Amino acid sequence: MVPIENWEKFYTDLIDLIFDSFIPERITLGSLRGLQSTINGVKDKSWVKYLSESSNWGKKVGINARLAMYKKLISYLSEKYNYSNVALCKETKALWRILKLDYKKIKCNCVW
Repeated sequence: MVPIENWEKFYTDLIDLIFDSFIPERITLGSLRGLQSTINGVKDKSWVKYLSESSNWGKKVGINARLAMYKKLISYLSEKYNYSNVALCKETKALWRILKLDYKKIKCNCVW
């Protein structure tokens, strides 16, 4: 996910399109990330402005923006579709805890 202008509408519209077609077994939410080597090697760096936090993996969207995006979509999925099979991609244990998700029980698309 990327915190672009009007991201709430774009991502909730996407969820509606998905659920209009089928009910997914699971949804994995994640945010834009960039390895420094990738950032250094690309000509178009317009997307880098969304990466405000550094980690030993690389750069990522800041925690407050990630938290807001994940909270919004988890809540939307729950309220509109009674859907809770949501996982997070490459997130910290602390963020899983804040969102009241158990990283040990929810399977990501990559490892399932």
